[in-house]
Amino acid sequence: MTKLELAKTIDHTLLKPNATAQQIRTLCAEAVEHHFCSVCVNSGRAALAKECIAGSDVKLCVVVGFPLGCSVTKAAEAKAMAELGADEIDMVLDVGLAKDGDWAGVEADIAAVRAACPAQTLKVILETCLLTEEEIVKACEASKNAGADFVKTSTGFSTGGAKVEDVALMKASAGGLLVKASGGIHSYEEAKAMLDAGASRIGASAGIAILAGLEE
Repeated sequence: MTKLELAKTIDHTLLKPNATAQQIRTLCAEAVEHHFCSVCVNSGRAALAKECIAGSDVKLCVVVGFPLGCSVTKAAEAKAMAELGADEIDMVLDVGLAKDGDWAGVEADIAAVRAACPAQTLKVILETCLLTEEEIVKACEASKNAGADFVKTSTGFSTGGAKVEDVALMKASAGGLLVKASGGIHSYEEAKAMLDAGASRIGASAGIAILAGLEE
């Protein structure tokens, strides 16, 4: 894998609630310099990020319903971000519905977001640390049925992040959907393990360190 190929698997991410405008500008400048696939930001910073990456090959990825997934405004947020010009939407699964076993409700929630941003790449954040293996499989199936493009492991804001075994399970269960591994990935070795397990995309704030590890 070349450095550019690796960079194109990375969503360069800054989702901390205390992220400043200058930090977002720096994130975007780094993404442009290193040709990362996207910058991933909260919706409140999406307009700034879009301005900063204008004219580059970097996509704008925006999270919705973040980080809990239990709001009733996800579709409206996704629609607003699509109208702003987001290329990709990362929505958080309604984990409570999943724990209830209400898979029809889970699917409907995802489908509503899908309908709100039909032209955007849609990733569903499962928050795997809160789900059983059976629930992960069912969440992948619901995501597939609702028209998502990716399933994603984690927000990075819960009790755990990406695990290789979860990525492998998601890849095997997603019915052709792509897999994004995110949460706690800090090095090239960790990123490579996720890619080897079946991930197509890495969500990380440590993108530059990950790239540097390839050269070592």
